[in-house]
Amino acid sequence: MAAHDLRSDGGAGMSATSTGSAQGAVRRLIVFVLLFVLVIIAAVGVGGLLDRALDVDRTLAGGGADELALQLAFALIAGPLAALLWWGAWRRLGEPDERGSIAWPLYLAAMSTVSLIVATTSIAGGITSLIDGRPDPAGLATGVVWALVWLWHRWMLRHPGKGPTRLSTVPLVIGAAYGLVVGASGAFAALAAVFDAAILGASETVLVGRDSWAQAAMDSLVWAAVGLAVWWWHWVRDGVRRVPTGFAAVALVVVGVLGGGAAMLGGIGTVVFVGLRLAFDPSEPASAILIPLGAAIAAASVGALVWLLHSRIAAAHSDRTRRAAVLVMSGIGLIGAASGIGVVVNALLAELSSPLAASGNRALLLGGLSAIVVGGPIWWINWRPTRRPDPAEAVEVGRRVYLVAVFGASAVVAIITLLVLGYRVFEFVLDPGTGFALVDRIRAPLGLLVATALVFAYHFAVWRRDRAMMSQAGVSPARRIGRVVLVASGDTDAAERAIAAATGARVDVWRRVAGRIDLGAETGTGTEAETGAGTEAEAGTGTGTEAGTEADAVPTGPDAAAVVAALEDVTAARVLVLVGPGGRVEAVPLAD
Repeated sequence: MAAHDLRSDGGAGMSATSTGSAQGAVRRLIVFVLLFVLVIIAAVGVGGLLDRALDVDRTLAGGGADELALQLAFALIAGPLAALLWWGAWRRLGEPDERGSIAWPLYLAAMSTVSLIVATTSIAGGITSLIDGRPDPAGLATGVVWALVWLWHRWMLRHPGKGPTRLSTVPLVIGAAYGLVVGASGAFAALAAVFDAAILGASETVLVGRDSWAQAAMDSLVWAAVGLAVWWWHWVRDGVRRVPTGFAAVALVVVGVLGGGAAMLGGIGTVVFVGLRLAFDPSEPASAILIPLGAAIAAASVGALVWLLHSRIAAAHSDRTRRAAVLVMSGIGLIGAASGIGVVVNALLAELSSPLAASGNRALLLGGLSAIVVGGPIWWINWRPTRRPDPAEAVEVGRRVYLVAVFGASAVVAIITLLVLGYRVFEFVLDPGTGFALVDRIRAPLGLLVATALVFAYHFAVWRRDRAMMSQAGVSPARRIGRVVLVASGDTDAAERAIAAATGARVDVWRRVAGRIDLGAETGTGTEAETGAGTEAEAGTGTGTEAGTEADAVPTGPDAAAVVAALEDVTAARVLVLVGPGGRVEAVPLAD
């Protein structure tokens, strides 16, 4: 009976704890959502009032009493409410549960991103208006207010005692990515205006709403300067380039490698297309053919710069990030080459059905050839189809995901294209007297179907070959472990591949350098790692509790067999693997 009472009390205590935790999570969610809304409303109101104060040509009530009343309500009601709500939440953030909640970093990430975007766009728009001779006090006022909001939330993010212990680098990564996109877009627009003027002549450059190409270039340079300043602040000063988290790696590959590579290859492909048209398609004057050349050169130049920078950084990151960057470039090349094949088939069928429209068909054919010439070599260099992968490489998650994504997307596109093709055929059979000939109806979807069928067949065959190779070698990507943090020195590539092959886990590497753990060599912070017992480290596993792990540097890379043996009987979401002096290996499961 006593035992029964003890079990009942324990269950009640656990239930009360779970209920309290759920209530706290709901409370924090509501508080931060309300705070987010109130801060936005208050900032809009204060920005409107500041605009009225700066606009000397307008009276205080100019623009209507309704607008002024709305701004006063936003500023004088939402502002104090936001301050009170923030003060109550801020006082609680000294508690570990509050500081470690997911709602707190998500609020900071959302508010920092919104304020940064509004501030930069408003300030850049206000500066360009001044350059154009059309002062815009509203833009500058809005930019100043939102810049102060951004600085406020940045101070909270960096607060040593109340800053978030989870996802603390997310706003910094988003800010760096946003600054890169804005800066690269501005640089592209400025270079495009200059190149257009140089190639076509300033008198032939048509710029809607602009006095001259120089004015357009100057305005674009303002946006480029603002974006690059934001990017530099986050990338260099905040050290985003050394952040080892998975989110930072995804942003690096997607924004830097994928975005820069796509712009570079698209620009190069257009340059090749223009060159082929000048050489083999004299049906149009050279001035008309050269119209897209300036923008293409600008895109290739800016894209190449962005791609080179981020591909080098990705190569210095973990082996997983490096492979992802290579697969991304392979995908870009594959899309270009497959698109080119489809366009070439389309152009050849058009030539058979409409020989009188030779000029248009020739331009279409040259466009497809340009895509193949640019995309084909990029795919070949990055994918290396003639090289047979070993079982450890075949089991890699990135490679398997890439293959499944490619042949899966190809299958979907092929099915949709086949439906369109059938529709065109049935339309012609039922009513052959209207519209175009059958070949003209089906040549575009047929070209796309041929290209996607080739892509699907090849990548499906490679996927099946990899599975057969894994089966023969007895390699299985079993997911006993979700993530492995390997603390070691020297060359860790063999150990990383062995861990991935044996467990199917994601592997992050922290380098030991002269008695400390250096995250800069492989995954990035360049500072001494601080890990928490049974918790995640802020550098990629979450809470950032200090415990200062130190050991002597190991002169050579870890023994892959010893590392795998240490993980043999371990099952956990996250495991810390420590490689010490003398090849000693210890696997420590981490608590959730």
